[in-house]
Amino acid sequence: MAEIKDPENTILMELKDGTVVIELLPDIAPGHCDRMKELARSGAYDNVCFHRVIDGFMAQSGDVKHGNMEQDFDLRMAGTGGSDLPNLKAEFSGIPHDRGTLGAARSANPDSANSQFFINFNDNHFLNRQYTVYGRVISGMEFVDNITRGEPPVSPDRMISVKVAADA
Repeated sequence: MAEIKDPENTILMELKDGTVVIELLPDIAPGHCDRMKELARSGAYDNVCFHRVIDGFMAQSGDVKHGNMEQDFDLRMAGTGGSDLPNLKAEFSGIPHDRGTLGAARSANPDSANSQFFINFNDNHFLNRQYTVYGRVISGMEFVDNITRGEPPVSPDRMISVKVAADA
């Protein structure tokens, strides 16, 4: 596992094959980082499925309203919801959407990100300055690469648990 420099701004995401360590970028996107930590600390991301996983592109998760595989799960609804918290203002930056970066998923409205996010499998620079980048995988990317593909996957993988490293 990678060395954790700032436990308060590091996310530990437990997947079926191991732990993914994500370094958040609060200097770049403070609102998005605070939201991820708030939802992680409340347990909202635990058992949430990866509902949109496109080979060579990205793995999307974080629908805390419809994506929890332990609570009235309906795969057709996964990806349509967010959290009970208000949507976030876009925090676009010059940070590129490189392999392993974490981006905020949203609708056509730039200020519609809420709880959903995606992890880039490849460098997806066509997304630059259009979606907020607020973290990067610093260890465990091989576990992200193993997430079951599909839109949605027939048998989706899930985030078993998501914690802030300072609390783990």
